Amino acid sequence: MTPAPSPPTARAIAHDVLSGALSAEDAARDAFARGDAAQVGPDGLNALLWTDRKRVLEEARELKVEDEKGGDPGLLSGVPIAVKDNIATLSLPTSCGSRILEGYVSPFEATAITRLRNAGAVVIGKTNMDEFAMGSSTENSAYGVTKNPLCRTRVPGGSSGGSAALVAAGMVPIALGSETGGSVRQPAAFCGVVGVKPTYGRVSRYGLVAFASSLDQIGVFGRTVDDAAMALQTIAGRDPMDATTAPVPVLRYTDADGSMMAGVVIGKPKEYFPESLDPRIREKCDRALALFKSLGAEIRDVSLPHTDLAIPVYYILAPAEASSNLARFDGVRYGVRVPGDGLHGTYEATRSRGFGPEVTRRIILGTYVLSAGYYDAYYKKAQEVRTLIADDFREVFTSGVHVLFTPTTPTPAFEIGAKSDPLEMYLSDIFTATANLAGVPALSMPIGRVDGLPVGGQLIASHFEEARMFGAAYALEKALGEEAHR
Repeated sequence: MTPAPSPPTARAIAHDVLSGALSAEDAARDAFARGDAAQVGPDGLNALLWTDRKRVLEEARELKVEDEKGGDPGLLSGVPIAVKDNIATLSLPTSCGSRILEGYVSPFEATAITRLRNAGAVVIGKTNMDEFAMGSSTENSAYGVTKNPLCRTRVPGGSSGGSAALVAAGMVPIALGSETGGSVRQPAAFCGVVGVKPTYGRVSRYGLVAFASSLDQIGVFGRTVDDAAMALQTIAGRDPMDATTAPVPVLRYTDADGSMMAGVVIGKPKEYFPESLDPRIREKCDRALALFKSLGAEIRDVSLPHTDLAIPVYYILAPAEASSNLARFDGVRYGVRVPGDGLHGTYEATRSRGFGPEVTRRIILGTYVLSAGYYDAYYKKAQEVRTLIADDFREVFTSGVHVLFTPTTPTPAFEIGAKSDPLEMYLSDIFTATANLAGVPALSMPIGRVDGLPVGGQLIASHFEEARMFGAAYALEKALGEEAHR
């Protein structure tokens, strides 16, 4: 199915609002009109879970820009954005796609939301997701499956599938998602948009509902590289509300136009190009690498030898942290409460009704690997291997390589219901989980299509080198032109 016409870019909307050619209220109305045309609600894509049109239009009408960081005032003036349902907002529910938080409205908002609003952005609504961000297809939401706007029989990816789908469908130029093992980049690849995972510590996690705290991050989607750069530039930076944010200066990512590729060394990790890789995806990646070379970059074969251990390591560490983080959802302090026989009975009844099967599976797995007698064999060993994976990246980047280029996913978007085996679903993140384990920034962008379905190319940089990564992305996007979408 042909998607709705592309919306104007974030930069174009902000320019028109600041110049007076367009009001923020009209920009919000236009976004809702595009969403209606693309059928983003529960009877269509099922990508938009919660919205309040009257309130959104009122907020747009009263828009005031506060430049809290000394950057560009009004960088996102009037730009409509969508937000994943696990990022706290004040006026809309934050349910994490789960029945256990049905109807819950946060008493505070995430730092990322505050910074976007201060830059002039208007939050249109909250997007569908795999329950508690546990999934790779947005089929695990308690509120139904989200469909891929480019082919409605296929998944949009996950767990941030709703955000990716809204950007791809044309409702908004920018959306927020979250990443634990590829949950921004994988749906970006499946939906043919740009998705960015920043360095761990680059963006505040304050207001992001925790899944696996050492891996979780807020990421951004954009229709273009510039849309994504504007969004990340706005939300990045030290936050006193999150001790894990780093006091590292945030550069102007929008200045990294990719005009200086000469001398840039791009690594091609052999582990991401196995013989089993779909030859059509390999061809799209080879074309992208050839374009980089034509722009003056050096292409160098490299190795990240512990890559094949990423999925088993991830699916030990992430469930372990989830089993701890999700213990707070017990029916006592907030969210759904199902009375039971005594305190433990209430816990059991509430969690049995509130959590879906994938969340339950991961809590049980995480509790197991942390239990006495198994901690050293599983959790401790996984942490040791995680260090080896991070060392692989460190060694490559200290050897003179500036950016890595890989496929984002081993396949295009798969059919809804096609992956009933959990392990088969987990392998969807085989090329993305390594960046989360190492904490390095990574970006997915469209590099072509296979059978009409988008293929994503992934750029990975060293810690806090997002500007370098964006420079390569700008250059490739310009070089590919319309070939990126066919």
